[in-house]
Amino acid sequence: MSPVSRPVSLPHPILPAADWADRFTLGLAVEGLTAREAARLALEHPPGWVRRLMVLRNALVAPFGLKGAAERVATSETEIGGFPVVSASDGRVVLGFDDRHLDFRIVIDVLQDRPSGQTLSVMTLVHRNNLIGRLYLAAVMPFHKLIVRRMLSGIGDRVLTSPR
Repeated sequence: MSPVSRPVSLPHPILPAADWADRFTLGLAVEGLTAREAARLALEHPPGWVRRLMVLRNALVAPFGLKGAAERVATSETEIGGFPVVSASDGRVVLGFDDRHLDFRIVIDVLQDRPSGQTLSVMTLVHRNNLIGRLYLAAVMPFHKLIVRRMLSGIGDRVLTSPR
């Protein structure tokens, strides 16, 4: 099954100032997956091409004083896949931080709403703080959508093969 794009209503309570958002969902034929586990499966083992894009991104934004993506993909109580945890429960994990150019949140929801499985949702909320934020988002948008879709598509396989 392929991820499906879903609308997001703004303003959103997780990031009330957000002026851009997207959300993708995917039905999973498993039960008992938590949002934290889904976040780990999605973010801890990105494909090589995604890692290379992040290295390039870091090199390009460093001269502007913007925060770089984590060089090391780490997971702890306060971080998943290199992203700071804003809040976490079994059903929802919110990751993200605020920077000079934009503030963002990645919201991963796992819903037990299917007769035999769950629905996984990844929503991105962005508040562009200035022109640099607007230009940055426009430049990364095609890659963002591709990465999120790829991340969701790969979760189903990992859920069935990973120990939980």
